[in-house]
Amino acid sequence: MTIERIERTFQTLAAAKKTALVVYLCIGDPSVQDSEACAHAAIEAGADILELGVPFSDPTADGHVIAAAAYRAIQSGGSLRSALEVTRSVRKRHETPVVLFTYYNPILAFGEERLPGALVEAGGDALLVVDLPPEEGQALRQKARATELAFVPLLAPTSDESREKEAFASGSGFVYYVSVTGVTGSAQVSMSEATKRANALRERAGLPVVVGFGIDSGEKARVARAAGVSGIVVGTAVVKVIAAATSTEARVAAVKKLVGELRAALDGA
Repeated sequence: MTIERIERTFQTLAAAKKTALVVYLCIGDPSVQDSEACAHAAIEAGADILELGVPFSDPTADGHVIAAAAYRAIQSGGSLRSALEVTRSVRKRHETPVVLFTYYNPILAFGEERLPGALVEAGGDALLVVDLPPEEGQALRQKARATELAFVPLLAPTSDESREKEAFASGSGFVYYVSVTGVTGSAQVSMSEATKRANALRERAGLPVVVGFGIDSGEKARVARAAGVSGIVVGTAVVKVIAAATSTEARVAAVKKLVGELRAALDGA
């Protein structure tokens, strides 16, 4: 179903006046099996979209929490291939959209013309390549379009009008708005300012816009809901609770608790 699954999800949420909750997991931290269990837990607790992160040795956009998780994940067998396996497991039980969140290097190692077909076969719906400018990776983008995968663009407060237009021209599904000029997990995020910019961006893009980087609490989720943004992305906070737990059962419980709290905040509870 690919891009259609993402579009249908946002349409359903918009009709219900609900804010999308996008949950990020670093695949392989602390094991691929734990990531799989936590992926199911996140969906069961209310995640609308999953971002399955491919661990990379030089995660330049990520703060120290996710960078450390990526290092641990690589040691435990986390990879693009294992992310595809988790995608396959999710699709067997859920209709929740799955975004493969990765850097470009793992795609080159896998084969950029092979990946879109492999992701669709596994049940994935979109690609989000953190370090791929909109004017690059044309072979990958063309293959993604041919297989009806969404290709999610990232934009930041520093993105100018020409960069926005390039991103919109090559992107689809939704836009990931980086709320700060920094790395994931940044604490100094003005949610009121970020949501204002995200809503303006949505008008220009004609696509849903989700806000990420630094969202880690129900309080920030409530601000986003009140502002009417399309969705929020929560990653570092999820990685933290997984890292703090000492068993698979505890990790699953921690993910369910955090995602459930964020879901309740977004739903006005």
